[in-house]
Amino acid sequence: MAGKLDLDATVVARARALAARAGQPVVDLARSHTTVSVERAVLRLAGVTGADPDGIPWVNRLVDAVRADVGLGHGVAVPVFHAMETAGVEDVTVLAQKAAAGSVRFTMPASPGRARQRARRATAAGLKTIDRRRAERDRLIKRHGDPKQRPWIYLIVATGDIYEDIPQAQAAARAGADVIAVIRSTGQSLLDYVPEGATREGFAGTYATQENFRLMRAALDETSKEVGRYVRLTNYASGLCMPEIATLAGLERLDMMLNDSMYGILFRDINPIRTFVDQRFSRQIHARAGIIINTGEDNYLTTADAVEAAHTVTVSQLMNEYFAHEAGLADWQLGLGHAFEINPDLPESFRLELAHALLARELFPDAPLKWMPPTKHMTGDVFRGNLLDGFFNLAGALTGQGILLVGMMTEAVVTPWLSDRDIALQNVRYVLNGAGNLHEDFTPGPFIRGRANQVLSEAIDLLERIVDDGMLNAIADGTFGIMKRPADRGKGLDGVEKQDEDYYNPVAEAL
Repeated sequence: MAGKLDLDATVVARARALAARAGQPVVDLARSHTTVSVERAVLRLAGVTGADPDGIPWVNRLVDAVRADVGLGHGVAVPVFHAMETAGVEDVTVLAQKAAAGSVRFTMPASPGRARQRARRATAAGLKTIDRRRAERDRLIKRHGDPKQRPWIYLIVATGDIYEDIPQAQAAARAGADVIAVIRSTGQSLLDYVPEGATREGFAGTYATQENFRLMRAALDETSKEVGRYVRLTNYASGLCMPEIATLAGLERLDMMLNDSMYGILFRDINPIRTFVDQRFSRQIHARAGIIINTGEDNYLTTADAVEAAHTVTVSQLMNEYFAHEAGLADWQLGLGHAFEINPDLPESFRLELAHALLARELFPDAPLKWMPPTKHMTGDVFRGNLLDGFFNLAGALTGQGILLVGMMTEAVVTPWLSDRDIALQNVRYVLNGAGNLHEDFTPGPFIRGRANQVLSEAIDLLERIVDDGMLNAIADGTFGIMKRPADRGKGLDGVEKQDEDYYNPVAEAL
């Protein structure tokens, strides 16, 4: 695909350099702070499991107890493993139970060496499990094979009940889906704990829990063997428990995770500092686990105009790329988001969509871009909706997208039935089979090249302003998705703490 838009390599390099300058202060902020969720993720890797009779995870109870005694500025690893030695406790979950009962107190030892050593050993076992699951994925892909075509067909399943999700996910895989996404229950991103066990009561989605991850992964492994290709599983590492959910995904061999640097800030009003600190740690875990992240730029176009705000998507993609690389993710793990959201009544709308999709493809040639279907302008007319989804599928074929989310003709009407998904998959298969490698023959004319270069130029102008004003101020001003989110407000700010000079995190050290 390289070169079709006549992008100036110097201009592209300038855009990336500006993104790095804009992103560096955010990285510095993330490196100098911690959060309750980062510390809980560390303890999950060290082996804390389960929940109390009220459903509050023991890891929450343990972090809260440490924070009450010594704060989070030192990190939880040293006070926890020092307490295990002084209290004569060998199991970290038992320590959490004792702490919840008030029978253990936490202090910082004068010499933290032994506690650090014990913490390193405990968390290394968790990281070793993640490494083992990654190797297991590689073996299964070699055994069952990968989908023969690109883009991968990505389909959402989420009834609220994990035991209903499983047969629907397996049916979707048999019908041609390459990636199954189990979207989360409405509001889970605002819970500052991860529910425990298998769940059957989600709303417009199913709760992300370790047991739900395990059940769905096992089911899709069975189906992978049946259909002769490895079926990938996606969930959401976002919200107030982003680092913990990323950790659980690594432990249970999920393959992709929704993990955007700004989605929670803009659309869930989560504090920006909390989000950026959590996001960096979660991406380090994803890098270790070999998980592909999916970013959320498509969401901006559901609130802002898809033509006027096209450059904000490009800016966010460049920022997400910078943050991802800094956290250790490789290009093949960057499912950068963009969407087919221009009003279809606008003259030349399809050509504009092609320009935006091709710009993303050429800016990030080695990334498996995630191309999102129309939602904002779906009217409830299922015939028009199916046709619009067909145009979306054709745009994906023409521009060589990597991950194509299946659009539903019943978008804005009902939660899709199995029959709706089957029709939508027929649409995708028809277009992709018919188009084949049409992107090899597609040569854009001056309209598409001109529009793509215009969007890139506008993106550079915006990046220059962000460099001058700061990323946090840009978010506060409503630059992305027209949502204004100040850095001193939003949910979860009380869970952020500045690191002390003796802060210690054995997982961050290993990553």
